[in-house]
Amino acid sequence: MQNNNDNQLTFGEHLEVLRRMLFRILGVTAIFAVFIFIIKDLVWRIILAPSDCNFVTYRFIEKIIQWIGFDFHFNDYAVDMIATELSSQFMTHITTSIYIGCLIASPYILYELFRFVLPALNENERKYSVLVAVIIYTLFIVGVLMSYFVIFPISFRFLGTYNVADKVNTMITLSSYITSFISLTLVMGVVFQLPIIIYILAKMDIINTQLLSKYRKYVFFIITVISAIITPPDVMTCILVTIPLYALYECSIWIAKKVNKV
Repeated sequence: MQNNNDNQLTFGEHLEVLRRMLFRILGVTAIFAVFIFIIKDLVWRIILAPSDCNFVTYRFIEKIIQWIGFDFHFNDYAVDMIATELSSQFMTHITTSIYIGCLIASPYILYELFRFVLPALNENERKYSVLVAVIIYTLFIVGVLMSYFVIFPISFRFLGTYNVADKVNTMITLSSYITSFISLTLVMGVVFQLPIIIYILAKMDIINTQLLSKYRKYVFFIITVISAIITPPDVMTCILVTIPLYALYECSIWIAKKVNKV
């Protein structure tokens, strides 16, 4: 039955709008995925770059330490990467292209989702929802970049070169590399949503500034320990991982303080 308000849609019409939106999202994502699949050489140079001992992050760390006054250089290393199944390289190429296609299409996906829920929002909610959507996406991209340039290459260097005995050689499968790469990227993208999560919890009066401040030193200790575990045994790289993660927590405290004052 048609509603009295012409601006409202029936349940079936909502499903039709949703179906069209999903088809558009799948279509745009597929186009990007196919494009990524075609430019294979460039894409895989970028994906495999963090596994190189001359990755830009290591050179950057060396320059910082040398600027401070110490003659420091990372040791060169090499980790063999293999494919153990006949179709593994081809299938990994496909799945990786889809993942990157989704990542590139994410602004459009966010736009489509926003358009879908827009009619249900009032004027004030629309104004703030745009800002929240932009912040969420920005934080996600920052988390992805943090993973690519800092967390993943340092973790790969440590885990890929770690061995229990000289007789044991490390050979990493391509699927293992990609699985770790994608998983860590998504995890960091979610971790960087912490300020948004804290904002929502503070709005709901579940947490407050006093609670977050009370456990500040414990959180710093936990972050430091985690950073020390995933990084090589040198202070500089541990600091480079600890600072941005702890800065997120401090940012969350500031957000909770602003919310509690409202």
